[in-house]
Amino acid sequence: MRLNLPVLLVLTAACAALSPVARAEGYQDTPMLPDGKWHVHDGTRPQPVVVAPGTFSTPEKPGAPPSDAVVLFDGTDLSKWKSGKGGGPAAWKVQDGYMEVTAKTGDILTKDEFGDCQLHAEFCEPNPPSGNGQGRGNSGIFFFGMYEIQVLDCYNNPSYAGCVYGQYPPLVNACRKPGEWQVYDVVWTAPRFKDGKLESPAYVTILLNGVVVQNHAQLLGPSGHKSRPPYTAHGPKGPIKLQDHGNPVRYRNIWVRPLKGYDEK
Repeated sequence: MRLNLPVLLVLTAACAALSPVARAEGYQDTPMLPDGKWHVHDGTRPQPVVVAPGTFSTPEKPGAPPSDAVVLFDGTDLSKWKSGKGGGPAAWKVQDGYMEVTAKTGDILTKDEFGDCQLHAEFCEPNPPSGNGQGRGNSGIFFFGMYEIQVLDCYNNPSYAGCVYGQYPPLVNACRKPGEWQVYDVVWTAPRFKDGKLESPAYVTILLNGVVVQNHAQLLGPSGHKSRPPYTAHGPKGPIKLQDHGNPVRYRNIWVRPLKGYDEK
């Protein structure tokens, strides 16, 4: 039997309407979820945005970031960063695909600002190591320029890489040897303020070299040395800062993914 073109078009459209690729499976005769917008297994709920995942890093080569990531450092230049001393060009050394802390030049901050996000950063501690405790390979990653995730060489050294500075030690010590590239993957939830008062605190989950070292830790406030500063109201976004603590710590392959709520595009 031969079918004419109009009939073929009608049959093709009907098949597409029934295809699970064209229409998500689901129900609307099920209980409502607490948000009052969607049913359990609601087939009309928006599908998530497709993101091409990146590739994993190796000691020899950094991996590729996900397709929706904002690349902060790709190994070539510091154009996405500025100096913490007056906002001029960042003065750290860049060579061979990494940046290195240049002592006494000061901290560097991202030119862009971020709120809730996923941050990926790789670092390498000086080899041979020098110093002990907090004086060995010291640097830090700060959200909003004030909430610090400690960077330290803790391989055979009793200290606190992976800690929320001054608040929570890491759950375990997952550091690699100095001279080897290490990986931080951080999920950051920014604090919220309303009418100048804290509405909800910051939270952070941290994986160091693929190992959970902070599990949805609730921050007590900004980081402080020998102190516990209280929260002070600020905006919903802020810069990411890398610390110059005088040690030649190296960084590479830094990217960030701003995080949105469910069903947000």
